[in-house]
Amino acid sequence: MNTAESRLKNFPVSWFSTVMGMCGLSIAWNRAEHFFNSGFCLSSILLGITTLLFLVLLIIYTRKLIKYRAEVIEELKHPVKHAFFPTISISLLLLSAAYLQRDPDLSLILWVVGASLQLILTLYVLSSWMHHDRYEITHLNPAWFIPVVGNMIVPIAGVHHAPIEISWLFFSMGLFFWPILTSIIFYRLVFHTALPERLLPTLFIFIAPPAVGTIAWVTLIGHVDAFTHFMFSVGLVFTLLLFSQINHFRRIKFFLSWWAYSFPLAAMTIASLLMTKQTGNVFYLYLGYLLITILNALIIVLIWKTVFAIYRREICVAGH
Repeated sequence: MNTAESRLKNFPVSWFSTVMGMCGLSIAWNRAEHFFNSGFCLSSILLGITTLLFLVLLIIYTRKLIKYRAEVIEELKHPVKHAFFPTISISLLLLSAAYLQRDPDLSLILWVVGASLQLILTLYVLSSWMHHDRYEITHLNPAWFIPVVGNMIVPIAGVHHAPIEISWLFFSMGLFFWPILTSIIFYRLVFHTALPERLLPTLFIFIAPPAVGTIAWVTLIGHVDAFTHFMFSVGLVFTLLLFSQINHFRRIKFFLSWWAYSFPLAAMTIASLLMTKQTGNVFYLYLGYLLITILNALIIVLIWKTVFAIYRREICVAGH
């Protein structure tokens, strides 16, 4: 097997987490541009790049499905890798949210496909968790948030495309499983062996459910209430907790899982800008400034590290 075919065979579905991070950055910049009434349109450029990235990854992974169907099925049944399949549906939902004002018709198509696929993958993952013979406590990691808590993203564009009851259905699924998964994942972290180095960046996913939940909740009810403040504060606590361990994360060797840093931070940035708009509190304004600055620097580092790893052929190899 030549090098190109080998890399296609080992092309991981987790690549779509790069789309989540880039789309989160695009939406964050879009919110910032509107909030500050800026004529700067960096978000449009970022969205174009992100859309192209998604299409390229979709074509490559479709080729893998056609040529190496057994390897795709193996990923789908893998106790760790299976959690990354919903990054495809979540990417579609985030693109739908990003295109909502620019192209409502395209946004609707992306949302319908994304929400449908998200529901299918959620039901598949939940069924596999309930009826299995392969999962062990050491397989549990924060990436397990992705399949079910990803449903909380649906209402962000969903309230504009479908009856609100559908958005409440998806949001409720995510909200129900968020504390359950938080509890069992913390149990695994405290009482069992440490996460493998390659999975340590997924700890940042703890930020995503409360941050996304803040955005979705305000979208659903139309204003900030006590529960909004609760979810945002939980997201901020996890953000502070993980940033206090920054020296530990800096020592980790680069893996594709580094992209797990990006979307949670983008979600917290968007939530901060939303809270600024809703409350007028300057605390959220300065927090939004700080987070979007960090997010930009982080994405630049991630792109550079990823391109360098591709050049050195450290990604899409057997055993990774």
